[in-house]
Amino acid sequence: MRTVGCLIFDGVRAFDYAVIGEVWANRATRPGVPAFDLRVCGPVGARVRLGGGLERVPDLGLAALAACDLVVVPGVEDPAARRPAEVLDALRAVSSAGVPVASLCAGAFVLAEAGLLDGREATTHWALAPELARRHPAVTVRPEVLFTGGDGVWTSAGVAAGIDLCLHLVRTAHGQQAAAAIARAMVTAPFRAGGQAQFIPSPVPPVDEDDPLARVRAEILAALDTPWTVRRMAAAALMSERTFARRFTATTGTTPLRWLLDQRILTVQRLLEETDLPVDTVATRCGFASAVSLRPVFVKRVGVAPREYRRTFRGREEG
Repeated sequence: MRTVGCLIFDGVRAFDYAVIGEVWANRATRPGVPAFDLRVCGPVGARVRLGGGLERVPDLGLAALAACDLVVVPGVEDPAARRPAEVLDALRAVSSAGVPVASLCAGAFVLAEAGLLDGREATTHWALAPELARRHPAVTVRPEVLFTGGDGVWTSAGVAAGIDLCLHLVRTAHGQQAAAAIARAMVTAPFRAGGQAQFIPSPVPPVDEDDPLARVRAEILAALDTPWTVRRMAAAALMSERTFARRFTATTGTTPLRWLLDQRILTVQRLLEETDLPVDTVATRCGFASAVSLRPVFVKRVGVAPREYRRTFRGREEG
């Protein structure tokens, strides 16, 4: 997934357009990140009016999307506006040809208008989810998640969730190390699971060492091989189980055990990419009984077996 097409047209949100550029524009100063070819495509010869009064002339026409490995649609300022027929036709053509398509925030309305979300689960900004469901009843709208998708079509919730989806797509295609390097350059969180709640009081968990939840999370990450339970976590935080679980979910947007599994799988990916440790050793270091018990969980979360993941992401060229 080296060649990425950013589809722009009148009304695209400038923030989402910038996010796509930050993630996939080639940066010589990002070691460990592949040399991406980001192609900004749109109606031929048109000066596209982005949100906020900005304008951008596409580098290439809509036909160039067919040669991309991934097409990303930014969010739009007005979800109710109708898109140009040529834009919708181009999306249908690339999707039919097997090119993965992703949308950020209200870009889901564009995919839905093109018919790409019929019969699928999708998300968008929580405030727009009821309208998406009303306009497109064939779409199963999930307003509670950060991003969702698979089988070639992806959608994300608003603002920061678009970054989460972009990093997820990089991680899926190029490994955790590449996604983490991009996140580090953007000074953003390297991993938030797609099933995490959209709307939480504190989108970024606090790092105050005096905060018992932050302290417990740090303790868990330093000892993933420990048989952690909610009871054990709560005891470390000096809280009751009910209070701990409620405060943890309110702070992170996910349950303690789901967060723990996310961190274990993420660490497994990093160790498979960066070390030559046997898979059994990687599994036990991350809290799994063995490679056998790790395999079904890893396959469900990542899509491939641990050994296949290692073969895919070890030894890839960085340029």
